Amino acid sequence: MDNLSEALEKLKLASSDSTSDSTESCLDCLLKALANNNTEASMKIQEMGILPLLPTLLNPQSSCTPKVANIIAEVAKNEFMRSSCVDAGLIPPLVQLLSSTDQEVLLQTGRALGNICYDSHEGRSAVHLAGGAQIIAELIKSLSQNTDPENEKLLTVFCGMLVNYSNDNDSLQAQLINMGVIPTLVKLLGIHSHNTALTEMCLIAFGNLAELESSKEQFASTNIAEELVRLFQKQTEHEKKEMIFEVLAPLAENDMIKLQLVEAGLVECLLEVVAQTVDGEREEDIAQLKTASDLMVLLLLGDESMQKLFEGGKGSVFQRVLSWIPSHNHQLQLAGALAIANFARNDGNCIHMVDTGIVQKLLELLDRHVEEGNVTVQHAALSALRNLAIPVVNKSKMLSVGVADVVLKFLQSEMPPVQFKLLGTLRMLIDTQAEAAEQLGTNRKLVERLVEWCEAKDHAGVMGESNRLLSALIRHSKSKEVVRTVIQGGGVKHLVTMATSEHMIMQNEALVALGLIAALDLTAAEKDFVGSNLVSVLHKLLSDERSAPEIKYNSMIFVCAVMGSEPLYKEVQSLAFIDVVSKLRAHENKTVSHQASLTEQRLTAQS
Repeated sequence: MDNLSEALEKLKLASSDSTSDSTESCLDCLLKALANNNTEASMKIQEMGILPLLPTLLNPQSSCTPKVANIIAEVAKNEFMRSSCVDAGLIPPLVQLLSSTDQEVLLQTGRALGNICYDSHEGRSAVHLAGGAQIIAELIKSLSQNTDPENEKLLTVFCGMLVNYSNDNDSLQAQLINMGVIPTLVKLLGIHSHNTALTEMCLIAFGNLAELESSKEQFASTNIAEELVRLFQKQTEHEKKEMIFEVLAPLAENDMIKLQLVEAGLVECLLEVVAQTVDGEREEDIAQLKTASDLMVLLLLGDESMQKLFEGGKGSVFQRVLSWIPSHNHQLQLAGALAIANFARNDGNCIHMVDTGIVQKLLELLDRHVEEGNVTVQHAALSALRNLAIPVVNKSKMLSVGVADVVLKFLQSEMPPVQFKLLGTLRMLIDTQAEAAEQLGTNRKLVERLVEWCEAKDHAGVMGESNRLLSALIRHSKSKEVVRTVIQGGGVKHLVTMATSEHMIMQNEALVALGLIAALDLTAAEKDFVGSNLVSVLHKLLSDERSAPEIKYNSMIFVCAVMGSEPLYKEVQSLAFIDVVSKLRAHENKTVSHQASLTEQRLTAQS
């Protein structure tokens, strides 16, 4: 340290009279001290006020310049020194050095700027103001074709500088994207794929930029998919594969890139990873299996990429994914069920899959998880069944193999995601299926659970789906027994509340179900109708100008239906319904105006 203090004192003097030899030996002493104990030496440099002397030594013509830049790079490894480097005015002269043709000067300057930018807002701002990022982006472009090892070292440092400059900063990342950095880096990856350090730095840069939505379009216009797949195929180490996975995941969120990755052969790579790791017990095997199978599912979220892999249900990829469902591995079961849910996004695929017995596989999987209770697998398998039940021709086939019975085994689940999918699956199954709707609608346990979930205020999705299923059981069965079960189970008040929903489709479903209750068993429902202020709800719906035509129409049908009840009729009279209804005779919708005339006649006749 004494030697260092002496060297720093000499440097102070030397910087004023620029006697080159003594300066050079002082700089050597500083570099030695920094190599020995960077933090301590950096603190000494700061204490003795050396940093403000360095800009004058950053002279493009001087032989000392690479050493000065190297000292700055070393000092800036310490977080506490970065803003001091900015305050000492080091950024502008460093950026000017980027026009040098000396390889060593460029290398050390790139290091110094990269280290000053690392996790430092002040450093990044100063480099931004001096235009450093733009110059480095242009240098990378101009040097990209040169495969000389020294040049590749320089490119690695420059790429690292851009990573440090823009890491976790959306506006600086956007700036690099606008500079056209992405196509340059993709080319770099292709030309220098033999250079491990440079390819890794490119991957870090991609991972950094790929998080930004605006980058996806630029990535899609390059051959990034081919380059990444080619690079992936060459890797044997877990860490290297993970690095590529980290870039692939955000990129694969883009539908165009999904298709490019499928065409480049990524799926085959992923299936190979799954095959290699499925029985592995090492942590890295488990991690790779999860990443590969998750990415596979993500690729299936794109319509074109999904259809390409489905290949009319004959695709080898589709068949391999099917084999995951009976697997002993929970991660693969999950990915298999999610993949089926993704393949089941159009009627043609759904019909084919039901006809080829996939439902049975999913039911067996669910049966295994009634006791094992893996919530994510339950949720995924129910999602797949729900999607498969959408085409009308599939409903009766799925009901006949006992889908409803297996789904009902999860009625006791306390997990909202499972409850939500269970409800959606049953609702899809009974749509237009009167017999099934009646069977489920007279199942007291189910109706009681639905009524309970209609009050799940912490879980809006579960609450909404419970209401919709309650309504659907009545609408599709049109059964007096179902209506009685719902009345006895306490479901009427929830349907009245549902009629006030902000979603028109739910309002309408509620009104149709309530209308059927009134038509099929008004006497049994009368007390609940009165207790839930049904008549004032109808009055509001008819008075509200924002109510859709079908809401007004069904509300009037309902008003006519409750006329047979004395207490309800008294409420209708006391709220002067006739005034609201007579105004609706002039409604622009012909069905509404016609129903208004009929309702007015009923109201007048009964008064």
